[in-house]
Amino acid sequence: MPLAHLDRPFDYAVPDELAEQVVAGCRVRVRFAGKLVDGVVLELTGDTDHTGKLAPLAKVVSAEPVLTPEVAELARSVADRYAGSLTDVLRLALPPRRGAPEKRPRLDPPPPPPAPDPAGFARYPTGPQLLTAVAEGRAARAVWTALPGEDWPTRLAELAQAALSGGRGALVVVPDGKDLDRLAAAAERLLPAGSVAVLRADSSPDTRYGRFLAASRGTAQVVLGTRGSVFAPVRELGLVAIWDDGDDLHAEPRAPYPHARDVLVHRAHLASCAAVVAGTARTAEAALLVESGWAHELIADRATLRAAAPRVEALGSDFELARDPAARSARLPTLGFTVARRALADGAPVLIQVPRSGYVPSLVCDRCRAPARCAHCAGPLGIAPAPGPNGVRIAACRWCARPAATFDCPHCHGTKLRAAVIGASRTAEELGRAFPGAAVRVSGRSSGVLAEVSGDPAIVVATPGAEPVAEGGYGAALLLDSWALLGRADLRAGEETMRRWMNAAGLVRAGGQVVVAADAAHPVVQALVRWDPAGLATRELADRRELGFPPVTRMASLSASPAALADFLAALRLPEGADVLGPVPEPPRPGQEGERERYLVRVRRSDGAALARALHDVQGVRSAKKVAEHVRVQLDPLELA
Repeated sequence: MPLAHLDRPFDYAVPDELAEQVVAGCRVRVRFAGKLVDGVVLELTGDTDHTGKLAPLAKVVSAEPVLTPEVAELARSVADRYAGSLTDVLRLALPPRRGAPEKRPRLDPPPPPPAPDPAGFARYPTGPQLLTAVAEGRAARAVWTALPGEDWPTRLAELAQAALSGGRGALVVVPDGKDLDRLAAAAERLLPAGSVAVLRADSSPDTRYGRFLAASRGTAQVVLGTRGSVFAPVRELGLVAIWDDGDDLHAEPRAPYPHARDVLVHRAHLASCAAVVAGTARTAEAALLVESGWAHELIADRATLRAAAPRVEALGSDFELARDPAARSARLPTLGFTVARRALADGAPVLIQVPRSGYVPSLVCDRCRAPARCAHCAGPLGIAPAPGPNGVRIAACRWCARPAATFDCPHCHGTKLRAAVIGASRTAEELGRAFPGAAVRVSGRSSGVLAEVSGDPAIVVATPGAEPVAEGGYGAALLLDSWALLGRADLRAGEETMRRWMNAAGLVRAGGQVVVAADAAHPVVQALVRWDPAGLATRELADRRELGFPPVTRMASLSASPAALADFLAALRLPEGADVLGPVPEPPRPGQEGERERYLVRVRRSDGAALARALHDVQGVRSAKKVAEHVRVQLDPLELA
């Protein structure tokens, strides 16, 4: 049941006529409070603690056991960790039932493949040992920092092959469909046909459920997917792996808001299997896994790194400023043009990373620089890439789409607008004029994400996460508008900037050049120049420990109206030493009615389970009292702006 005060199992009697169909993990329908509701059988037993007469099961929806005991235990544990209900987690774990896939015959799994060639991991001192440990079924845990230009899909497929060779299953999670396509292609080359199930969010319901059943029945022993696949029912699990764990796509936007990395780490603990947290950069959470001894580093030595990495130079360096005084204020100074021209002349593509998509996604008052807001709904004003009917681009609201024919700043009564941020489309337009002989391609949400581009000379403008892979690698990369990333009022601004920069710079071929438009003295820029994501993550973790922020502590975000939050906090019994921070007003959202505030509750990491229980108990009391307003509870939120 979705209500917090009913978050527990209920006992039902199995009628004799249904006894042969009912198995643990199958879907049923039961009568609850006078209504027929869906349920899943957790366990079959011969006795009950219920003192009254048990109601019988009304119907067996399907005799297919879709919920394995391991996933049921994981779902309960995740619900407890995030102060959620088991129903919410099972909604994420179990896809909707489809009849046609269940009627297909069960297939035997293919025979195990041979152990993978360790040559791919030979550039990492302990890489071959990791493959051996996974093949032998040992609980090896690693935080892997991939080298620039690494064929990471093939390396992850080799880890899955190692698990398969030892007769165990594997689960690999990536951020998005573009990465999943590359991983699936690598797995198709290396793993036996029929041994892999690819769980895509955009697959048809029949296809997704059929692949889910292939894993549940044990036919497919390797599951590849995005965040929704973290609960996939892999049999004899021997390995869990996640790529680019800092990507915000790994954070589930639905209650109870679990993060794919944390679920996989906890699953590895429950299943006593191997775990790999991988990426070109490193998060503070991954650094904590290394510091605590739960995982070991898998990194290359400095000599190997120097041979594989491109040369990184900051526009704000003293040498560059002495040669080009305008480099401090120019969006793309002389060095950027020189590097791009040289790469194009050498016959290689050039990657331009721009933090924002669109044309001019953000406008401000020309006089006081206050953000420009819509007079109707207070939404942000911007300029769309497509011109209007008369061929002129006009300012319009990004929430309600109303054009802003006139503007009157509420702060200074200025009437003129200026661009606060330049988007990828406008950047491509400017670069097309600067390099008239080069083809310009755009990859991003508004124009479509490109998976790959040829190795021919071209300028590729992409937003973070949408950078296509170039055949043979890019000759150069320019990282623009660094202030839009480093200047964000967010706990993870530096870590996220490093991740986005390294993902782009890692696509540049060895010997290429990366130019970052940022102050060379900034710690994140220095870490990029040294190609030292591990050092930056260690520093970030130390800073958060000093300030008392996650992952060193556990933190809960509580959001609702002021009255609802006051009632919630009055009933909350916090662990000793807990800090309550706030309230602060929440930024308005489209369609929001009334004022909303947010509190942050911070406790020691060891008190995280107690905090989750306390929050769940209050939610249960409010649910039983049928309180109208819901308080949004989120533990360890990804954003703490």
